[in-house]
Amino acid sequence: MRASSSTDRPFVSATRIQESFVAAMEKRTLVWLAERTPQRINSDHLTLLGFVSQCCAGVCYALARWDPWALILGIVFLALNWLGDSLDGTLARVRDRQRPRYGFYVDHITDTIGAFFLMGGMAVSGYVHPEIGLGMLVAFLMLSIEAYLATYALGRFQLSYWKFGPTEIRILLAIGNLALLWHPKIKFLGRQVLLFDVGGTVAIAGMGLMLVVSACQHTLQLHKEETLA
Repeated sequence: MRASSSTDRPFVSATRIQESFVAAMEKRTLVWLAERTPQRINSDHLTLLGFVSQCCAGVCYALARWDPWALILGIVFLALNWLGDSLDGTLARVRDRQRPRYGFYVDHITDTIGAFFLMGGMAVSGYVHPEIGLGMLVAFLMLSIEAYLATYALGRFQLSYWKFGPTEIRILLAIGNLALLWHPKIKFLGRQVLLFDVGGTVAIAGMGLMLVVSACQHTLQLHKEETLA
């Protein structure tokens, strides 16, 4: 008897919800780029570019402990991470070469590993306390888990929360990197603190609030949809 495979099971792609500040402009840009991407380049190449670039951005944060100018190189890798991570799916859709199960899994397992490198690099950079860096990683992973569970249970894949998505986060990190070159510390509530400690704390609180609100909304929705007689 032949063992069943994932292709034997019906699969319905989840509705992608992307309502971030730059979503409309970003979509037009990505389609323009996809239409002009050489045929020898495929989605796997772009996924690999995004993954390696995110890991390298984390390495740049770690190297910034000894050479602050590594933060500039980190901005370059953040830009390359955006290109690879954002264009891979668009390229597949434009060319009608989609592999929804494969793409979803590979894209997000690489995002998870890349996030470990990125925030791990921040944690050892000296520009943020390790506890804050670890807190950002945990908050990101918890919010990601909520999004993946909602994708399975509700058929909706949330790419942005409250107008913020991955692209906005990259932009803020790039601006933060530039600010670190001149003002790694700021005065906050009457005391000198690390700039990225403040930003990281805000990020943890924001992701935590998004997690709680989304979890409550989705729990209530599922409860209503599956109320027992």
